[in-house]
Amino acid sequence: MYLELIIVTVIVFYIFIVNKKIKTSFFSSNSRLCNILKEKDYDFLLIAKYGDRVYDPNEVFMKRVRNGVLVAIGLIFVFVSNMSYLAVIIALVIGYITFKYQYLGLKKWYKSHLNYIDSLLPYYLKTLEVLIHHYTVPVALAKSVDDAPEVFRPGLKRMLSKIEAGDQSIDPYMDFAKEYPVRDSMRMMRLLYRLGLGEQEKKHQQLVSFSRSVSSLQAKAREMKYKARLDTMEKKTLVMMVVTGAGSLILLLISIFMLITSV
Repeated sequence: MYLELIIVTVIVFYIFIVNKKIKTSFFSSNSRLCNILKEKDYDFLLIAKYGDRVYDPNEVFMKRVRNGVLVAIGLIFVFVSNMSYLAVIIALVIGYITFKYQYLGLKKWYKSHLNYIDSLLPYYLKTLEVLIHHYTVPVALAKSVDDAPEVFRPGLKRMLSKIEAGDQSIDPYMDFAKEYPVRDSMRMMRLLYRLGLGEQEKKHQQLVSFSRSVSSLQAKAREMKYKARLDTMEKKTLVMMVVTGAGSLILLLISIFMLITSV
């Protein structure tokens, strides 16, 4: 009974799409429902790889949902002549894999570029530190947006809009840190918030403390960068040694074989 109901539902849904009774904008108009499936770090990963001017994260995500649904529906139609519960499950699993494929690719890219992305925050904070010498923290943040790394700009704009709307709590800073889960982002945003709360006469002392933290973060970023380079060189050296050893062994075996056959 349930199987027949699924088949009828799929057929009706397909007929509505073909006759344009249901438009592809269905997915974008129901973005709140679809966002239940959205990964927390998806926007960050997409912007980190492509920038905020290339793709709209919400639009790209809706395309992922649409592709996954259409693949599942298409496979159900392929199996319609030999329909079974197993076929429906397989179609849904493949549709889900299609939906997840881009996200998994972004995660793989992020892991391979982790040190580079983590190094963006301390260098941005160093630029921000110079501005804080002359301006308050909110004004310095506003002036730093245009020169900030592209990956941070959307989050900075959202943080600034909350601050300008009158939110004087730590929440805008923490929301930024959660949106960009790079190394020590939580701790640095707390320090930045406290720096903005400090009295003018204590500003220099707090700024010195903030500067030390930024310098320490930069040192960590450089250390990780050099370590990654060293690991890459070690891997290349190991591969070269293995290839050289295997080539020498093959040549030795060929020489022994030719010597035996010539005797």
